[in-house]
Amino acid sequence: MTPAALSRLVAHALRVCALLGLLGLPAVSAGAASQPTQVLQSALAVASEADHFPDRDPDVAEVSLPDDWSSRSPRLDGTVWYRVRFDPAAGIDRSDLLALYVPRVCSNFEVFLNGRLIHRGGSMQEPLTRNCHYPQLVPLPGGLLLSRGNVLDLKVRGHALQRVAARQRAAGLSELMLGEQGALRARQEQDRFWNVDMVAAANLALAVLGAVLVVLAWLNRREAAMGYFGLMALGWAALSGRLWWRDIPLDGASVEFLVCLGFTPILALAVQFLLSHANVRSRVLEAALLAQCVILPMSLLLAGPARLFELASAWYLVLAAEGVGAMVLYLRITWRERRNEFWTMAPALAAAGGVLLFEVAVQRGWLAAPPVALLQFVMPMLMVALALRLLMVFGRQQRHVDLGRHAMEARIREITTEVERNYAQLAEMRVEQVTQQERKRIAADLHDDLGAKLLTIVHTSESERISTLAREALEEMRLSVRGLTGKPVRLADALADWRAETVSRLGQANVEIDWRSLAEETEQVLPARGYVQTTRILREAVSNIIKHSGASHCKVRCAIADGQFGINIQDNGKGIPMELDGKLDRGHGMSSMKHRAKQMQGQCLVESGPGYGTVIRLTLPLGPELPAGAAR
Repeated sequence: MTPAALSRLVAHALRVCALLGLLGLPAVSAGAASQPTQVLQSALAVASEADHFPDRDPDVAEVSLPDDWSSRSPRLDGTVWYRVRFDPAAGIDRSDLLALYVPRVCSNFEVFLNGRLIHRGGSMQEPLTRNCHYPQLVPLPGGLLLSRGNVLDLKVRGHALQRVAARQRAAGLSELMLGEQGALRARQEQDRFWNVDMVAAANLALAVLGAVLVVLAWLNRREAAMGYFGLMALGWAALSGRLWWRDIPLDGASVEFLVCLGFTPILALAVQFLLSHANVRSRVLEAALLAQCVILPMSLLLAGPARLFELASAWYLVLAAEGVGAMVLYLRITWRERRNEFWTMAPALAAAGGVLLFEVAVQRGWLAAPPVALLQFVMPMLMVALALRLLMVFGRQQRHVDLGRHAMEARIREITTEVERNYAQLAEMRVEQVTQQERKRIAADLHDDLGAKLLTIVHTSESERISTLAREALEEMRLSVRGLTGKPVRLADALADWRAETVSRLGQANVEIDWRSLAEETEQVLPARGYVQTTRILREAVSNIIKHSGASHCKVRCAIADGQFGINIQDNGKGIPMELDGKLDRGHGMSSMKHRAKQMQGQCLVESGPGYGTVIRLTLPLGPELPAGAAR
């Protein structure tokens, strides 16, 4: 399950719980109002460890209910007996199921009706069952009820105020309610929902979110703030277990010590979260928080269980001041540097600070304790909201990171493709350079060695035929050398060379020639190989006219169109015989001409017919123009 899905699930669960609680309020009130309920607000009380109410004890006195031992007798510790007398309400039918509802008893109690034990809330010996936050509903057996003069004895066992770490866990008994069992059960379920069930659900959600944040922080080491908050949430959820875990297998003094001890690391993690979230780090403050985690338990041990509340209250005041100070510092930093963050966090931190100060006032006795454990109810809600916000912010950051990673990966692919293309081009250039160097070497060897020998034959041979063949070979070698050197040729210069050679050869064969070059000068060029191959194609075409066509006239037309150079050669000879129609490529000369044109990404087309003559159409791509003033 993703963090976003988990966040939505927890938020939905909390909304459902809250809605159920709100919907239950009208039904409970209506049910309670429809039945007569007796509220008992006074009782006889006496501190005694006896098995039954000590009727003859001279210390028996009447007390008002609710009876908080912390107010009436702060050092009272152990067992107190309460006795109330009642008659069933006039509107209650004897067939109705009656019950006794006790909104609060701390820590545990037993109930006797007319001398018979009818209810025990759990263990009455250490480790004592802790029912301080659990409202108690005691059904009253109809067989024990009298029409008048019923006696209800309650044996309450609890701890003195000085032996607990919070005023809410000091012993005491609330007012008692007698009435129809169904109505009182609805009232009990409502009180239990807000004091126990809702708190347990919120802390369960907080524990899940805290574990998720810790895992995410472990996987993303830069998210230290999430790690601090996750550990704080887990610590708070564990500490809140005392509200719904009634039978803790430890004596009361140990439980109270551990509860008081647990607030220090939670406060330290909260301060570290705020500082880390504000991008602030103080090693001095970290050392002070660590030292405080050692000093507090040592001070509690030195004071002893008999002075736990007095010392714990002082420490709560210090811890609350530290927490509020850290909140103020965080808000001050975010106000200067991240104004949007300030407006988001300020309401939650203000509510948390207000709850902390209110709780300190309650512990100091300045304010009365509310019917709902405000600190244990509000703080997990605020922490769940902050945890959900952290997850949402982390989710948005992850989306931005993913988008950035995808963009970077795309950019890397583009750069990689560009590098590979550049490398291929460099490799091709390197091969071309090596090839060009080798061509130049071969051309130099041909020119210096073979050329010199052919030239010697031309000048020294006594045979005219040998001299002619040597001269032709020398011209062919020079043409090949020009192709090997790779130097481009201006098209105008090439046309001049081709025209001179063609006119000379056809003139010697008594063939009239009509040569028309380009209409205007051009600076475009032919590649060296293109010049060589075109020269050879033209020579082959002229040779065919002289040897095979029997023509008396030849027309040559040159043109440039769409970046291509075209030359058409047409004679008035007898053309190609019918028996060779469709087989023009079989002749070595024709196929050589077409092959050379194809090598230059051009084409050579041959059209012929008896009495029509032959037309050779050669089309070649041109190179770029030469710079002005460039030499041939």
